[in-house]
Amino acid sequence: MKLENKVAIIAGGTKGIGLGIALEFVREGATVVVGGTTDKNGDAAVREIEAAGGDGLFVNCDVSNLGDLDRIIERTVEHFGRLDIYVANAGINDAAKTHYLYITPEQYDRIMDVNLKGMFFGGQKAAQQMIAQGDGGVIINMSSVNAYLALDSQFVYTVSKGGIQQLTKVQAVALAPYNIKVNAMAPGPIETDLMRRVGSDKQLMDTILSRTPIGRIGTPQECGRLAVFLASDDSDFIFGQSIYIDGGRGFQAYPTPGYSTVTEEDYERLLEL
Repeated sequence: MKLENKVAIIAGGTKGIGLGIALEFVREGATVVVGGTTDKNGDAAVREIEAAGGDGLFVNCDVSNLGDLDRIIERTVEHFGRLDIYVANAGINDAAKTHYLYITPEQYDRIMDVNLKGMFFGGQKAAQQMIAQGDGGVIINMSSVNAYLALDSQFVYTVSKGGIQQLTKVQAVALAPYNIKVNAMAPGPIETDLMRRVGSDKQLMDTILSRTPIGRIGTPQECGRLAVFLASDDSDFIFGQSIYIDGGRGFQAYPTPGYSTVTEEDYERLLEL
């Protein structure tokens, strides 16, 4: 198993992509700590991890709170003795879709505090623990295809994801001397709660998939398998990169009429996610 005897924290790991990563880590032998802000989701995630044969722990953690970031690392080390992998997956979006001209400082701070500040200091605190252990480690940041695409309806979210890609490069340079490998994942449309909200608009989903060459949305399990690769020795010469897992969404310039459309079956499945 590729992650045998490794201990991983997944901030934002109680559902969606984060839980998909947690379950794939467990299948590869890792012990997993999942962070999130809802106890009900955290308890359910631990049950899934245990059902998959793994050892899991939930810690209530708001990544915009630096004390919570300290606590999740402290609890991890208390329970499992070390930290080898830190996945910074926690993120939020602005459902209001406010135009740039009307975004308030409060809206900006709310998203940036979670998406960028939380990732900045979560990675810092994880790295400090890894350095203290003396064995190196892995940090994986969660960016997005929207770090590359200019999506003005989700302005602050998009800016935060672009910042994550630069953060990843600088972290990789700063932490390479300590044998800490840093990379980012940049998903496109994936089966998550956010995509469920998008999927409630069939016309919008048709538009998204008409610009996705593979013609479907991805799964949390597929993201999990990429995370396993980035966390394992298989990727040891990959540093500071943002790996797109988007079905080609990031580079198709124009729609493909009649090729990528949402079937009624797909639409119903999205509503049930």
